[in-house]
Amino acid sequence: MSANTKTTMKTKPKCKARKVSAENAVKEMLKHPEQIGIQVGFKDMTALHGKWIREIVFGTDDYTLQAHRGSYKSSSLAVGIGLIMILDPTHNIIFLRKSDNDVAEMLRMVSKILRSQIMNDISMVIHGMPVEIITESVDQISTNLWNSPMGAPQLLGLGIKSSITGKHAQYVITDDICNIQDYQSSAEREHTKMQYDELQNIRNRGGRIINLGTPWHKKDVFRKMPNIHRYDCYHTGLISPEQLAKLQKTMAPRFFAANYELKLLSSSELVFTDPPQFTDDEGMLLEGECHVDAAYGGADYTALTIGKIAPDGIIYLYGRLWHKDVQLVLPQIVEEFNRFQCWRLSCEDNADRGFLKQTLFKMDIWASDYHECQNKKIKILTYLRKCWSKIVFIQGTDPAYIRQITDYTENAEHDDAPDSAATMCRFFETYRWDGH
Repeated sequence: MSANTKTTMKTKPKCKARKVSAENAVKEMLKHPEQIGIQVGFKDMTALHGKWIREIVFGTDDYTLQAHRGSYKSSSLAVGIGLIMILDPTHNIIFLRKSDNDVAEMLRMVSKILRSQIMNDISMVIHGMPVEIITESVDQISTNLWNSPMGAPQLLGLGIKSSITGKHAQYVITDDICNIQDYQSSAEREHTKMQYDELQNIRNRGGRIINLGTPWHKKDVFRKMPNIHRYDCYHTGLISPEQLAKLQKTMAPRFFAANYELKLLSSSELVFTDPPQFTDDEGMLLEGECHVDAAYGGADYTALTIGKIAPDGIIYLYGRLWHKDVQLVLPQIVEEFNRFQCWRLSCEDNADRGFLKQTLFKMDIWASDYHECQNKKIKILTYLRKCWSKIVFIQGTDPAYIRQITDYTENAEHDDAPDSAATMCRFFETYRWDGH
């Protein structure tokens, strides 16, 4: 065996090892795509943005992301679009925004991301060559990875008022197609909804519609969008309480509610206008009280509230909310009861004549029931509103639980979370569960 042959045999495993190492590095990075965002210049991206990007790139169902202003949702989308163009270059994308100028802004961002070193490295590992932009204008981008027999661009950007008849795409993505114009004009809302309906005809069979934005009106286009995931300013951790206070002072209440709290109610209708307070100290709830507002089918929710009052009068609450019959969520209720080492669980017997209490007894949960005699609305307005400034929620409380409270009006469709929280506040004031 010659010396040259020996040298070749020694170097081959090294090349293979480097290739495997590079592939593993890309796989790991795709699990945490916020790191890609940071490398292309979005320094404030967090694991939350990685979660959004993964859903945009790897999700299979239609997806709607509602997030507050300044949450970097459009930046996350730009990274997601760039990754789709590399990871799935056999399928095209149609991207829609409110106006053509808005479209150009997003395409400039995607173009910059595609030209980054990290995207070239990912393309080299996956395709054996760097990604290059072949065609680029204010409304379209195509790369060297794209080969369409129809001549369509890989990424086409359109204003929502553009003609979309006859166009087709695997990925149909909307970003802020609903804005203040939809708030001000019913005609604008109807036109946006009509154009959104047309998107069903341009996505390919098996394709996805992905929506990003902020709701502005109770009757805007978000009523038609499925699979909504909501992230308000109190749950992303992206804006400090001090910054929020400054924003709140500089904006009309209804605009702050829409842009940052994702609320569509005028401030005059809201009962709980001050933002909720939070702490991550779960120890404040150990050996506290537990209350369940049970749903028995129908449209109601099952609400769980765990609470404890401190010597200084601060009320610590933790809440869960399920749009399910109580029997279907008993294991989760028991898990939370044991987690916080609650000493008792209380529930009303108006609807089930004590059945839930007996069921909980069989599950080794000390339960007591009471007969509710107080009007639900009066209870919420009396006890929960009175205690609101003294309530501190434990981090991990369901956002839907908080939202049902902060969205509460006297005409609210659902009030199970505020009802359960109000019952807990009433107990701390009266120290009895007799329903009066």
